[in-house]
Amino acid sequence: MGIILLIEDNSDILENLKECFELEGYDMLVCNNGKKGVELARMFVPDLIICDVLMPLMNGYEVLRLILETSNTSRIPFIFSTSNSEKVDREAALKLGADDYIVKPFKFPPLLEMAKTLIKKGSHRSRKITHSINDLDWLLPYDPIIV
Repeated sequence: MGIILLIEDNSDILENLKECFELEGYDMLVCNNGKKGVELARMFVPDLIICDVLMPLMNGYEVLRLILETSNTSRIPFIFSTSNSEKVDREAALKLGADDYIVKPFKFPPLLEMAKTLIKKGSHRSRKITHSINDLDWLLPYDPIIV
C-alpha cells in the first residue's frame, strides 16, 4: 500500500499510530526526532510523512523545510500532527508547504483518510509554497538545527 514515515516524540502516539497503519497494510518507518526523520526520508523516500510539530532538537517546521529543500524528498506528501490548534498555526503550516494538518488528540480514521488521499495523489502534484520558513520565524519554538 505504501511506506509512511512517522516522526513523533511521544512514544505512546508513535507506537499506536505505527500499529494502526500496519494493520491497514502500510509499511512504517518511525523515529522520535526530526533529525532522524530527515535522514530516514532522504534514505528511503517514503510515500508520506506524518510529523509532529513540537519536538526537541528539530521541530516539525524545520523538518518540512529540509524535506522541501532536497530534490528527492520535495514531492513527498507531508502531514503535520500537532497539539497546536489555532487557525493561524494551520494556515502557516499549509503556506510553508505542508499538505495537511491534524490536531491532537484525533481519531485514527480521519488521519487514515488523509494518508490514503495524499498517497494516491503522490508525486503527481506540485507544491505551492507561498511563504518561506524565515517569513514565519515566530513558529519556531526551538532553535533550528541544520542537518
